[in-house]
Amino acid sequence: MGLIIEAIVTGILTGGVYALMSSGLTLIFGVMDIINIAQGILVILGAYLSYVLQQQLHIDLFLGLLITMPVMFGFGVLIEFVFIRPLKRDRTMLSLLVMYGLALVIEGVLNLIFSADLVQLQGWYTTASFNVAGFYLSYIYVFGFLLAVVLLAGLYWLVYRTKFGFSLRASMQNRVAAELIGIDVERVSAITFGIGIALAAAGGMAFGATNAFDAASSYDLISRVLAIIIFGGMGSLSGALIASVGMLVVEDVTSVVWSPVWASTVFFILLVIILVVRPQGLLGQAEVRKQ
Repeated sequence: MGLIIEAIVTGILTGGVYALMSSGLTLIFGVMDIINIAQGILVILGAYLSYVLQQQLHIDLFLGLLITMPVMFGFGVLIEFVFIRPLKRDRTMLSLLVMYGLALVIEGVLNLIFSADLVQLQGWYTTASFNVAGFYLSYIYVFGFLLAVVLLAGLYWLVYRTKFGFSLRASMQNRVAAELIGIDVERVSAITFGIGIALAAAGGMAFGATNAFDAASSYDLISRVLAIIIFGGMGSLSGALIASVGMLVVEDVTSVVWSPVWASTVFFILLVIILVVRPQGLLGQAEVRKQ
C-alpha cells in the first residue's frame, strides 16, 4: 500500500512538470490552430541551455531560468515570424511539415554540439531527498512541481486577468472577429508562440534534472505531450493540467502494481479509451474555434 501511495505522489509531482510542457503546446494550438510538433525538441533544447549555464558558468538550474526562458521566448517569436507567419494556406497541415523539419534541424545541431551521449542536470536537490510518512521524496520532484504551480498560476493570470489575455482568448474563440474589433492577431500569435516555447524551457530544466537525456529524448516527450493535450482537450489549459496529472499517476501506479513494461502502454490505452468515449477530450469543445 505504501508503494502505491508513493507512486501516486510521484505521479502528481511529475504530472505538474508535464503540465508545464503541455500548456505551452495547447496554448499555441488554441490561438493559432497549429500543432507544434517541435515542442519535444524545444523542451530538450531548454534542458541543454540549462546544462550549458550550469557546466560553463556554474549557474544554479532554477536561477538559470531567468536567462533560458527569455532566450527561448525570443526564439519562439522568431520561429513564428520566420516559419509560421508566411503560411497563408493550409496553415495547419503545412505547419506540421515545417515544424517537423525545424525539429530535425535542431536535433541535428544538438547532436553535433553535444554528441549522442546522455547527460543529466545536477544540483544538490537532484540527489537529496526527505522522509514523508515513511517514504522518501526527492527535492527536485517537489521543486519541479512548485515551479510548475508558480508558472501555470502566472499563465492563468495572464490569460484571464490581463488585457493581453482578453486579446488571446478572443483570438482563440474567433480569429476573424478578433481582427475586426482591432486586435492585432499576428502580434498575439507571436507572443503566444514565445510564451509556449518559454514554458518548454522551464519544463526542459525540470525534465533534465530528473531524467538523463539526449536529443533523441524528444521523440518520447512529444508523443507523451501530444497524448496529454488530446486527452485533456485541444486548446484547453485546464484539460492539459488534469490530463498531465491523471495520466502520470496512472502510469506510476501501473508500474508499481503491474509492471514497468506496461506503464507506458497503459498511458496510451487510456488515451484511446477517452477518445472513443469523448473524441474532443476531457474539457475540449466539439469545435475549438469558429472561423
